[in-house]
Amino acid sequence: MAAGFLNNLRKDSRLRRMSLAGVISAALLFALCAAVGAQTADGQDAPEPEPPLPDAPVPQPAETAKGRDHDAVTLLNTPKHILEDQAGIWTSPLRLRPADLKWLAPLALAAGAAIVTDHCALSSVISHDAPFNHANVDASNVLTGGLIAAPVALYGMGRLHLDAHAQEAGILGGEAILDGLVVEQGLKMIFWRERPSADSGRGRFFQTGIGVDSSFPSSHSMLAWSSAAVIAQEYPNRWVQIGVYCAAAGVGITRMLGQEHFPSDVLVGSTVGWLVGHYVYRKHHQGRLR
Repeated sequence: MAAGFLNNLRKDSRLRRMSLAGVISAALLFALCAAVGAQTADGQDAPEPEPPLPDAPVPQPAETAKGRDHDAVTLLNTPKHILEDQAGIWTSPLRLRPADLKWLAPLALAAGAAIVTDHCALSSVISHDAPFNHANVDASNVLTGGLIAAPVALYGMGRLHLDAHAQEAGILGGEAILDGLVVEQGLKMIFWRERPSADSGRGRFFQTGIGVDSSFPSSHSMLAWSSAAVIAQEYPNRWVQIGVYCAAAGVGITRMLGQEHFPSDVLVGSTVGWLVGHYVYRKHHQGRLR
C-alpha cells in the first residue's frame, strides 16, 4: 500500500511538472499575442522616415527592385537566406576581432570548466530517480515545442491581422530555428560526444561509434535559444523578453535534470543558439515586410 502511495505521488509530481511547463508555454504564446495586438493597436510600427537622397547616382529602378525582392523577408526568400546564413555562420571565426575576446574568453573558460565537472555534476549532484528524470524530459519537450510554435503563431497572426511586423518575426524565428538545426547537427558530427547514459556518464568526445546521437551540443537548448533570441529582439518588451528567455533557460535546466545532457552541452548549445538568432535578426530585420 505504501509503495502504491509513493508511485501515485511520483505520478502526481510528474503531472504537475508537465502542467507547469504547459502553463509556461501557454503564457509565452499569450504574451506574444498580447504584444503583437498592443503594437498593432498603438501603431508603434509606423514606417520610418526615408533618408535623404545620396549625391551618388541612384540605382536603376529594375536593379533596386531586384535587390529589394532578394532581401525581403518572405517565405519564398527563406531558403536563399538560410544558405546565406550558413555561409556567414560557419565562416564567422575568420572575422573575429580582438574586441570579441571580452565575451569569447569567459565563454571558453566556462565551457572548459563545465566539461571538466560534467561527470561529477550528473553523477553526484543531479538525481537519478527515474520518474523525476522522465518528468523533466517531458517538461523540456513541452517548453521547446512552445518556442518552436511561437514563430508559427506569430506568422499566422500577422497574416490574419495584416501585421507585417508579426509576419517578419514569425519568418525570422523559423529561419533561426532551421539555421540552429543545421549548425547543431554539424557540431554533433564534429564532436561525437557520448550521452550521459553511455559509458557510466564519462561523456567522452570523438566517439564515432555513437552515430548521429551525439550529446554535444544540446539540440533542444540551441533551437529554443535561436527562437527566443529573435522574438526578444523583435519585441523588446520586458515581459516578452523575460518570458521567452526564462522558457529557453528552462529547456536547458530540464534537459540536465532529465539526465539527457551534460551542463557543457547546455551551455554551448544555449550560447550558439542565441548567437544564431541574433545573427539572423541583425542580418535580415527590416521592421516591416516589403
